[in-house]
Amino acid sequence: MKIRDVIEKTGATVLAPGDAERELAGAISGDLLSFIMAEAKEGWLWITIQVHLNVAAVAVLKDVPFILVASGRAPEQALVERCAAEGISLAVTKLPAFEAAGALRELAR
Repeated sequence: MKIRDVIEKTGATVLAPGDAERELAGAISGDLLSFIMAEAKEGWLWITIQVHLNVAAVAVLKDVPFILVASGRAPEQALVERCAAEGISLAVTKLPAFEAAGALRELAR
């Protein structure tokens, strides 16, 4: 599945474009940064409700190309700017994390 597919399926609004054609290798959902640092793999999508700058730092560390913020939460401007500077796609969906993950499951079939 590609980043653009996830954006379309979840009705997300893109805040930092990154590479919409990039193929995603998997996905992870979580809000505890230490958990994401331990478990996320290169090329995965990250679903979270966290909206602060440290999210971008973890994404860079783990080579996560796409952050999908769930539940319609508004990311801090610093997060948007850092994602844009790092080439990380950042989008917001109104769906809760559970429903966003369910939409991904449908795409992966």
